[in-house]
Order: sequence, then structure tokens, then C-alpha cells
Amino acid sequence: MIRQVSPVSVVDAVSDDLRRRLFAGELRGTALTEVAIAAEYAISRSTGKAAVEKLVTEGLLQRGTHKSPRVPDLGPDDVRDIYSTRLRLEGEALRELAAERRVPEAATEANGRVRASGSGPALGSVEPDMLFHAALVQAVGSPRLERMYRSLVDEVRLCMSQVQGRSLLGVEQIAAEHQEILESIAAGDAEQAVARLRGHLGRASDRLAAAIASADAVSVDEAV
Repeated sequence: MIRQVSPVSVVDAVSDDLRRRLFAGELRGTALTEVAIAAEYAISRSTGKAAVEKLVTEGLLQRGTHKSPRVPDLGPDDVRDIYSTRLRLEGEALRELAAERRVPEAATEANGRVRASGSGPALGSVEPDMLFHAALVQAVGSPRLERMYRSLVDEVRLCMSQVQGRSLLGVEQIAAEHQEILESIAAGDAEQAVARLRGHLGRASDRLAAAIASADAVSVDEAV
């Protein structure tokens, strides 16, 4: 089947569609050759190569020596490192916001969406959850900080794609912990806000790492 993409920027459109499919878990284990991408999207091989290389540069695809790019399988140690890095970046953002007692409206709105997703699919809260945390970083107003944070968020989504359908934390718990963080910011208590963030991310990290370890163990058993 030939997939249709926007003609505005073919490389960006193809890489965006590949990114979407990657986060949906559709490309795990698939070798993404420029020939295959060119045929699937009805584009030139050079355009297909540029789209794939864009995802390689972002760290969403991994290229081994003399091998085609593939979606990397991130392990429990990767999860812990990603989340500890998130804590460093988000923690500094919270300190700045708490110093001004400034609660980002976008974060409040995103948390409302988290709470509203409670009756939907298990993964329905993932995107508004990501938006909540991104809103805290964006409120600082540093484009460079935002770029750094976006790469981490993409890696979190990559981890989530490995455990599709798992409910790692209850929606009400997520929303309640978010609200506590916002209340600490509003009170100007930076250290309390960071401590609450540490607990929130720590619980998510532990459960995601355990889920990935469990999924990896199942994959090994099935291969034997």
C-alpha cells in the first residue's frame, strides 16, 4: 500500500509519519531501508534516506555497523537514566516557577485532560501526561531547554511503545500527583515541588522499567 503524505515538506512529512508509527509500536524489529521507505511512500530513495537519517539523528532509530536502521530496544537502565535526566531538567523548571509562584495555565489544562481520560483506554492518559510535564518546561521560556526536553519525551514514548496496553499508574493517581506539584509551585515551595516531582517520576520510572524487563523476559521465553 502506498501511503500519501503532505507535499509541503516531503522529508518532514515522511519522518513525522514514521515517528507516529514508531511510537505506536508498528515498526519494532523492522529494518528501515531507504529502498523500502521509497517504495512505501512513493518517493525518491534520497528523500527516503533523508527521512530515516532524521530519525537516526534524533536517536529514535539506531544504525549498527553495516546494518539498516532499526527501532532501538531500550532496557530498564535506559528508562532509569531517561527519568533521572527528566528530573534534573524539570526540577530546575519547577524551582524557577515556584520562585515566581507562577502556575502555567497549560499545565493545569493538561492535567484536566489527564483526569478526563480516566474512563478511556489505558494509554489515553499518556499524551496529556506528557503535555503536563512539557508545559512546566516550556513556561521557563528557553528554546534550548525545550529542545533538550523534547528528545527525552521522545525516548519516553519509545519506551512506552515497548509495553503497549500496560496501565503503569492509575489516572487518578497521576492527576492527583500533578495537582500536588502545581500546589507547591503556587505556594512558592520549590523544594517541596521538586520532592513531589521526584516521587512522581520515580514511581513511573520503576513501573516502566519493570514492565520493560517483564516484556523482554516474555520475548526471550517465546524465542526459546
